[in-house]
Amino acid sequence: MSDLIQIIYSSRPFGYDEATLSGILLQARQGNQRDGITGALICRRDIYLQLLEGPGPVVRAAYDRIRRDDRHLDVRLHVTDPVSARLFADWAMLHDPAQSLIWSPDHLTDDRRKDLPPDELRRIFTDLSAAAQHRP
Repeated sequence: MSDLIQIIYSSRPFGYDEATLSGILLQARQGNQRDGITGALICRRDIYLQLLEGPGPVVRAAYDRIRRDDRHLDVRLHVTDPVSARLFADWAMLHDPAQSLIWSPDHLTDDRRKDLPPDELRRIFTDLSAAAQHRP
């Protein structure tokens, strides 16, 4: 797979509850397995932060579907990078409830969210990937 990319985007949840989140995860896992996409979704009531990785065309198509999904508001693309290896190769979509995410809700206002540093976002997912290696 020479056309492997990672994207990281954020959005604000619309209608966030357990049923909505379960539906997003089920749909993502099914579509990602079909399309050869892996990744992780970090979520809490005020933010979805997601890394998707896989062949460029299918990752971009998945991101376009997310942008049109009415369960996501104010979708913002933060990182698009070619990569040589996946961070979440064993996960069609790892779910992390963001218990350790360091940002406060005040930090994540719409204006501040557009300025999230790409290196900080990459570090969050690198750390999550390392922690996932120890999950059953």
